Amino acid sequence: MKRIISYNVNGIRAAEKKGWSEWAKAANADIICLQEVKANLDQVNLDIFTELGYHYYWYPAQKKGYSGVAILTKEKPKHVEYGCGLEAYDYEGRVIRADYEGYSVISVYFPSGSSGELRQGFKMKFLTDFFEYITELKKEIPNLVISGDYNICHKAIDIHNPVSNKKTSGFLPEEREWLSHFMEDGGFEDSFRTFHEEPDCYSWWSYRAASRTRNKGWRIDYNMVSSEIKEKITRSAILKDAIHSDHCPILVEIDY
Repeated sequence: MKRIISYNVNGIRAAEKKGWSEWAKAANADIICLQEVKANLDQVNLDIFTELGYHYYWYPAQKKGYSGVAILTKEKPKHVEYGCGLEAYDYEGRVIRADYEGYSVISVYFPSGSSGELRQGFKMKFLTDFFEYITELKKEIPNLVISGDYNICHKAIDIHNPVSNKKTSGFLPEEREWLSHFMEDGGFEDSFRTFHEEPDCYSWWSYRAASRTRNKGWRIDYNMVSSEIKEKITRSAILKDAIHSDHCPILVEIDY
């Protein structure tokens, strides 16, 4: 059984000030995929990770204090791949992959398009390129878990107000169509919806207007699992009580 958690921490140093490592110790995941670490390793107390029993693999953005992904893992991987081989995205530290015997886990941070047309265009290009990258990778490694902040709500059930947000980045028709395409044609399962069909389940809330207290959120974080190992998923959850970020962690358990 592998317990995998994905968490956009919105700055690992800020999260640690809110007790992140104490939470991580209690969560006791086999693998933790982090997004938006917003720090280089020389800016982080590395004893935190070793005391928790993890090997740590870090892929920060070239721009300091921005983006960045990481994987913490109790089992040492056979191989770690930093980036996806596309300079524009690797410059921003968006993809890291750990390979194990029979499967691989990717921590990914999709771009946001909320700052304007330029970044929305960058996001749409990323979606096209990421699909191609994963399609090729899946030929070599069919059993993939792609965990992270996708910055897209898939369906109306995944956002608190679908009508007013229909023209908002993160819930645009073309973004939602891409996610359907990724799952149906790319061969991936939204592990959370494998077990949960209920509404009002979110993983991100704006800091504004007491959105989290009122549960006015978006579900934009996913543990996507290759269809080949769908039957091995035993549990999935949104861990909404963990409050170290504007996101909360998400969990999937897989019986490898």
